[in-house]
Amino acid sequence: MLLPTKAFVRSAKRLTRKSSDAAADLQVTLELLAEDAFNPKLKTHKLKGNLAGSWACSAAYELRIIFQFVKHKGADAILLEAVGTHDEVY
Repeated sequence: MLLPTKAFVRSAKRLTRKSSDAAADLQVTLELLAEDAFNPKLKTHKLKGNLAGSWACSAAYELRIIFQFVKHKGADAILLEAVGTHDEVY
């Protein structure tokens, strides 16, 4: 289950207005993330420093999604925190 934060929704809307390619990449990535967060295509990795406790995956060459693994109503879920270019999210 994917749980988007308000910040994630705002960032996603901004990205999709800029580029229809980004919208398509984001949609495909979110589907893969919901199925298997460790799909090799996503290049999922743990973050360090200020973002310790969060994970990141690639949505396109320069597009990243930041998320956390959480429990929601007793089930495993993914809390979507941010989306943007490498420089925007890190």
